[in-house]
Amino acid sequence: MIEKNNLKAWLYLLPALIFMGIFMVYPLVDVFIYSFEEGYNFVSQTSYGTGFYNFSYVLHDTYFLQAVKNTFIMVMITVPVSTGFALLISLALSSITKLRELFQTVYFLPYVTNTLAVGLVFMVLFKKTAYSDGLINLLINFFGGESVDFIDGPYWAKMFVMCFYIIWIVLPFKVLLLTSALASVNKTYYNAAKVDGTGSLRVFMKITLPMISPTIFYLVITGFIGAFKEYSDAVALFGTDLNAAGMNTIVGYVYDMLYGDSGGYPSFASAAAIVLFVIVLTITCINLLVSKKHVYYT
Repeated sequence: MIEKNNLKAWLYLLPALIFMGIFMVYPLVDVFIYSFEEGYNFVSQTSYGTGFYNFSYVLHDTYFLQAVKNTFIMVMITVPVSTGFALLISLALSSITKLRELFQTVYFLPYVTNTLAVGLVFMVLFKKTAYSDGLINLLINFFGGESVDFIDGPYWAKMFVMCFYIIWIVLPFKVLLLTSALASVNKTYYNAAKVDGTGSLRVFMKITLPMISPTIFYLVITGFIGAFKEYSDAVALFGTDLNAAGMNTIVGYVYDMLYGDSGGYPSFASAAAIVLFVIVLTITCINLLVSKKHVYYT
C-alpha cells in the first residue's frame, strides 16, 4: 500500500519534474558545457577545444570587472537599506489604526507599476536637458547647491540614482511582507511585556525582531538574488549601452555577449553566467549559515 502511494505521489510530481528538467536543469548543464568550449561557433555548433580560456578572458575583461563592481555596490547598498526602510515603514503602518489600508495601498503602488515607466519618471526628475536641469537639481539650486548630471555625469551620481531607483522598486513588496509578519505576531507576548513594564526598544529587540526574523531572512536572501540579477532597471535609466555609461551589471554583460553590439560569444556569456551563479550560491550559503544562529522559527 505504501509503495502504491509512493508511486502515485511520483506520478503527481512527474509533470513538475519534467518541466524543471527541461527549463531549469538542462539549460544549467548546457551553460556549464558552453563555458568550457573554446571558440564555440553558434552557427556550426563547433569549437576548437575545451579548457578554462573563457573564464580567464571574462575575469580579465575590464567591462566584466566594471560590471562586477557595479553589481556588488548595488547589492551592498540596496539590500540592507531597502530592508531597513521597509521595517521602519511597516512598524509605522502597524501603529496606525485609521486609514491603514489606504496607506498600505499607496506604499504598494510602485510595485505594480511598470519598471520602465518608473525609470522614465526618474529620468525626468534627475536628467539634465536643454530645457531643464531636472526637478532634483532645481531643489539643489534652491538650497544653494550646484546642478549635478545624475544620468550622464559622474559615476557616484549615476550610482546614487541607480540605488535610489532599485530601493524605490523593491520597497513596496518588502513593506507588504513585513506588515503581514508584524500582524501575525502573537499579542500575548506584548501583553506579558507590558505587565512587566518592559521598554519599547527591549520589546522590539526581544519579541518583535525574533518573531519576524524568518520574514526578514527571506527578504534578505531574495534581495541578494534579485540585486545580483539587476539589468532592466539600469537600462530604464541609462539606455542599452551600459558599458559606455559605465553602469553595466553582470547580467547585462551576459546579455551583451549574447545579443549586444559585442554579441555572438555564447562561451564568454556562459562563463560569466557560471561566475554569477557561483557568487550567488556562495552568498546564499553564507546567509543560510548565519540564519541558523539569528533566525527563530516558531
